[in-house]
Amino acid sequence: MQTAIIDYESGNLHSARKAFERIAAETNTGSVTVTSDPDVVARADRIVLPGDGAFPACRDALLASDVYAAMNEAVVVRGRPFLGICVGMQLMAQDGAEYRTTPGLGWVHGSVQRIAPKDATFKIPHMGWNTIRVNKVDPIVKKNLNEKDFYFVHSYIYENINKENILGLTTYGKNFPSIINKGNIYGVQFHPEKSHKNGLKLIKNFIMKS
Repeated sequence: MQTAIIDYESGNLHSARKAFERIAAETNTGSVTVTSDPDVVARADRIVLPGDGAFPACRDALLASDVYAAMNEAVVVRGRPFLGICVGMQLMAQDGAEYRTTPGLGWVHGSVQRIAPKDATFKIPHMGWNTIRVNKVDPIVKKNLNEKDFYFVHSYIYENINKENILGLTTYGKNFPSIINKGNIYGVQFHPEKSHKNGLKLIKNFIMKS
């Protein structure tokens, strides 16, 4: 089994690769490849899309890359398990409002909007450890992750999402979806690769998902 972490020059590739390689080695579940090669993505059994930076820049870089068509084919047509991390999750929305309204991939209904807490003591970006409340148990979000802390760095959140697509919620001035899902497609707003043992548990659940 091969897990492909997509390199479109917009993600935290080193930390993600190390975390996924560690779990793949511990569970004997094949190899992990950081790649911008569409042929590798087309053959992959699991696909991961990291993302750091602004929504428009990440979206433009992804769509301009050679790998986008292969990723879309593998995930949307063939149903390969997919995990979007941080902006990689946000790109799954219909659009994002960072700097300008920018179309997303449209994989999971919703819009990405700036965090707008009523209490001014909540600083933006939301940075640091915060708790996930599991909304719905799923093969990658098991009960042992409920009320556990994960590491966040973001200024925008997924809004207007259908309730059935929310697996986990986090509170920072307001509740927002921190884990989402639609079929074979998953997204997390936090960084599992920076979330120590809880992040590694989630990565393990994703890699081992049948």
